[in-house]
Amino acid sequence: MSAVETFVMDSNQLRELTWQAERFLYREADLLDNRKYEEWLATLNSDLVYFMPLQRNARHTELAERETTKEGVDIGWFEEGKWTLAKRIEQIRTGVHWAEEPVSRVVHLVSNVYVTSVNEVDGALEIAVSSRVLVRQNRNQYENMVLGARRMDVLRQSPEGWTLLRREITLTENVLTVKMLTTFL
Repeated sequence: MSAVETFVMDSNQLRELTWQAERFLYREADLLDNRKYEEWLATLNSDLVYFMPLQRNARHTELAERETTKEGVDIGWFEEGKWTLAKRIEQIRTGVHWAEEPVSRVVHLVSNVYVTSVNEVDGALEIAVSSRVLVRQNRNQYENMVLGARRMDVLRQSPEGWTLLRREITLTENVLTVKMLTTFL
């Protein structure tokens, strides 16, 4: 069992951590947009959980229980770790990945970044970060996709810098109208 200590921070410390989180997320978007996947993988923690639940239509009184599928219980669009993401990148890099040949042009717009909590877990600083992302993907001449999502991340500080420990991506739609879901959100 891990030891968790919650910090109370002053506004300057919180501002500094928010700035660091923004820099991490903006650099991540740049790496993905420029297909620097191996560099992106280096920013992922070895214990990464990368989860994107399905959205369901639910009655107002049942939103908390039914609106999104649950990690480890229900099916999701993604429930992966660093190893699986690395395998997806290897597949894209083969040049015979039908959904990414020719490769897509992708733009990630990240906004509304704020730190929701700061904890020390087993001696490592971890920050929970809320953000929004809009991803535009274009493939071939006329295939365009736009996805909007809320993200909840946990970043862990190490001597080498911040790493992504956990990401939960909640899409704004419950029915995907795109042909493929190959981009990293």
